[in-house]
Amino acid sequence: MSKAPLSLLLCTNGIKSGQAALEYGVWLAELLGWPVVLLGVVEQPENRFAVDELVQFTAQRLEQKNIACQIQIEAGEPSQVIAQWAHRGEFITVFGPLGRPAWRRFVQGRSFRHLMAAIETPLLYVPRLRLPLRRILLCLGGLEYGLGVQRLSIYLAKKAGAQVTVLHVVEPVTLDYPIARQVMENWEKILQTETPQGRNLRQAMKAIEQAGLSLDFKVLHGSPVTEILNEARRGDYDLIGLGSPYSAHALRHLYLPNVTAEVAETAGLPVLSVRLDRELIGE
Repeated sequence: MSKAPLSLLLCTNGIKSGQAALEYGVWLAELLGWPVVLLGVVEQPENRFAVDELVQFTAQRLEQKNIACQIQIEAGEPSQVIAQWAHRGEFITVFGPLGRPAWRRFVQGRSFRHLMAAIETPLLYVPRLRLPLRRILLCLGGLEYGLGVQRLSIYLAKKAGAQVTVLHVVEPVTLDYPIARQVMENWEKILQTETPQGRNLRQAMKAIEQAGLSLDFKVLHGSPVTEILNEARRGDYDLIGLGSPYSAHALRHLYLPNVTAEVAETAGLPVLSVRLDRELIGE
């Protein structure tokens, strides 16, 4: 599969809680040397000044760092406008909280979930600033849907000189079949098994080592959301990488918990989510 050039899509709807995402995007653009589309979304006419102010301030910072920047100001509902723009190129879409009222979050769900469902290219959700990038928690389920986030996390770690911790969480068995029993019975030594999870995790470890990165591996047993959040709190990480449930070409994401969304909404850390279906960057 050919590798497409990437740009950054930095998004704001003018609210203060989204400023961290713009700051992170400026840092990331300088680190990677990628061009930027700076997207301001005006929900109501009275919000126009706040959007313009944030966009112009961010554009000046990008200009100071000699980063190519295209400014776009559009009116509309932020999730819809961001998704429409994300479809126009090969982007990493960088965004923060969009300030949805509690009633809308309850009725419609959080914006992160809408964007994850609508956008096929990588998402970087930044609820608060966490720089420099020193430690990445790369959460792999041991199946192929984690390949996209694995590749991009390695790429970012090499650029930033960050350490990578690979975390695999073995869930309690809900269906009794041979591979599930084998994984469950050997969860503490999953890397030594000939299960699909064991083989894929060994390949991931090899790729990280070949990239010359500092590497750690942890395997835990329990609820993936709970264990990922607990490890994120214990380990003082700066970024969490997770695969997208929409990577899988099956109906599992319709009835299983959306681990990526639940972690992103709770962890308070930048979260990188990547689907499998595109190889976006070189090794």
